[in-house]
Amino acid sequence: MTCASCVARVEKVLQRVDGVDSAIVNLASERVTMSFDQNVTNLNQLALSVENAGYRLLLPEEPAKILTRERGDPLLSEGTHQENAYRKLKADFFLSATLTVPIMIVSMIGTTDWFMRWSPLSMEDLNKLLFLATTAVIVLPGRRFFSTAWKLARHFSADMNTLVAVGTGTAYGFSSIVVLFPHWMPSAAAHGIYFDSAATITTLILMGRVLESGAKKRATDAMRKLLDLQPKIARVRRNGGEIDIPVSELLVNDTIIVRPGEKIPVDGIITSGDTSIDESLVTGEALPVDKTAGEKVTGGTLNKNGSIEFKATAVGKDTVIANIVRMVEEAQGSKAPIQALADRIASVFVPTVIGIAVVTFLAWFTIGQLPFTASMINFIAVLIIACPCALGLATPTAIMVGTGVGASKGILIKNAESLERAKHIQVVILDKTGTITEGKPSVTDYFPLAGIDRRILLQRASSLENKSEHPLGRAIVEYARSLSVEAESVTHFDSFPGVGLEGSVQGDEVSIGNLKMMQRLGVNLASLEQTSLDLSRQGKTPVFVAVNRTLAGVFGIADTTKPGSREAVRRLKKMGLRVVMITGDNSQTAESIAAQVGVDSFISEVLPQEKAQQIKNLQAKGERVAMVGDGVNDAPALAQADVSIAMASGTDVAMETADITLMQSDLSGVVEAIRLSERTIRTIKQNLFWAFVYNIIGIPMAAFGLLNPMFAAGAMAMSSVSVVSNSLRLRRFKSSS
Repeated sequence: MTCASCVARVEKVLQRVDGVDSAIVNLASERVTMSFDQNVTNLNQLALSVENAGYRLLLPEEPAKILTRERGDPLLSEGTHQENAYRKLKADFFLSATLTVPIMIVSMIGTTDWFMRWSPLSMEDLNKLLFLATTAVIVLPGRRFFSTAWKLARHFSADMNTLVAVGTGTAYGFSSIVVLFPHWMPSAAAHGIYFDSAATITTLILMGRVLESGAKKRATDAMRKLLDLQPKIARVRRNGGEIDIPVSELLVNDTIIVRPGEKIPVDGIITSGDTSIDESLVTGEALPVDKTAGEKVTGGTLNKNGSIEFKATAVGKDTVIANIVRMVEEAQGSKAPIQALADRIASVFVPTVIGIAVVTFLAWFTIGQLPFTASMINFIAVLIIACPCALGLATPTAIMVGTGVGASKGILIKNAESLERAKHIQVVILDKTGTITEGKPSVTDYFPLAGIDRRILLQRASSLENKSEHPLGRAIVEYARSLSVEAESVTHFDSFPGVGLEGSVQGDEVSIGNLKMMQRLGVNLASLEQTSLDLSRQGKTPVFVAVNRTLAGVFGIADTTKPGSREAVRRLKKMGLRVVMITGDNSQTAESIAAQVGVDSFISEVLPQEKAQQIKNLQAKGERVAMVGDGVNDAPALAQADVSIAMASGTDVAMETADITLMQSDLSGVVEAIRLSERTIRTIKQNLFWAFVYNIIGIPMAAFGLLNPMFAAGAMAMSSVSVVSNSLRLRRFKSSS
């Protein structure tokens, strides 16, 4: 495909096929995303329909093959074809340029008196040489325009190739008649030779296509980086030994060995070894993450400094990388609503331009009484200046670069519509647990009474809680481990659901629990009463410890805020967004967390199924709402929001739930996702503005005789390049404070 008219044509052809629900064609990636009933039609029939329309549909490979083959780029699943096409395009350009330069020189100086006195050739001989050289340009590198235009003409269709073919063909055909049959037009021979125009137009348009193709390839750099992450070979333990096999042959539950400096081939869980892993190209997180036995690893990440063994949990198309690639591909193949106007114009663009060109010729030749040759030049200029390419590339190139950059920063955008909607949000609702906070309780305060050894009391409490699976108890155990306090054996253990635990540790009778537990045992809490009240006001849960029925200390336990939550909220508010926290916790805890992170307001004591109603209430007031949650418990609220953003942790990616998925659990990703959306939509608007303005100004100028066809060809070639280059500026998108 070469222009927006091609997109409209292919979409229309596919959508006419019985069984096809939708077909979305992307000019920038030269891909089509289809939904069809396999009981009615199939890919081979669809390919035949496209072939009959004058185009060629290359069928896709299986996802697993895409990820493991040597070339390994799903955006170029037809990679060999595209590489060959690009090489042929460059070869055609260089051949055309090599022939055009002498044509231009001879055309410029061949009519001068001094050259004719010096040259042994007559003017007729020079014109015949120009005819031969220009014929080579038209027949060899320029053949692509005429062959495509002819195919489309047979189906009563037209595109940019039609405009170029008619324009250059008119200049070449007229000049050839003048040279080969001078007696037909004796008066035109002196000023009616336009071989230089035909050759130069062909060369300039080929140059534009080469530059455009190179720029489009750079637009997929982020995707290539993602796919280059996965190694081709994995070392696996089988039959008691170690062997190297292709990644495509790995099976779930295989034990895989990874040495320092090697990439993790697939997703899995570490069974032995400690290391740190660079996950930056998957999550966008710059710092390596420490990993040990029992923790998850993601395929494509880099093992830094330790040898590990892990059990494969996902291979092939089920890995995180494969899912990311699929999601980004789908996003890049989708259309933003802002593109609708360009699509409508593109569908009638070429026939309209041909009509304007014909009217231009007739007006100048009849009303303006210009000579035939001058009228023809204006006709050619109108055809050549018109550029449906820029219209077709304006949106998809920006979407491709924007979604690719997002993926490289751990921001996965489901489709172009989500990207556009994200720019218009006014309110950001943040779920508390797991979004603003860590999502698990941890010890924030520890107050032993005076005279009691801190470590011994902590040992007594953690030993008892080690027998329990309660989240508050696990928080105390983890706290003890962080201070290298080892648990001791427990006897006479007893559990009282909802209140606490009892047992003997090192000869002491230890009790741990809430206020009800202490009251049940008759423990006097006076010495820590004020402390427990202060903890409660801060949204923390007090957990008391008694030794031998005497109060010994109290723990403050809370779901702590993530380190970057307050800064992320500050940045969201700085962008002019209202930030609201929503939680099922009581108002006291909610107020404490809200104050810590600085949200504008909070909604507390809300059940999961009620969160969607809270979003509806805001939308009823005309607010456009983004919901940020974990993508599982918050599914109804995410579905109700104008834009839904799912926070992910490691490889637990809720890709199917939200419009945008963040691979890292830091709230800063929300800020970056909204900023990236704004930048991408702004780039699309810039592209569409210049594409429309270029045609709105250029076509009338050509029609009024103010543009030489060669200048028109150069301007047309550069219009597409400028649109793609503007989109490529998105690659410089960086995080901000």
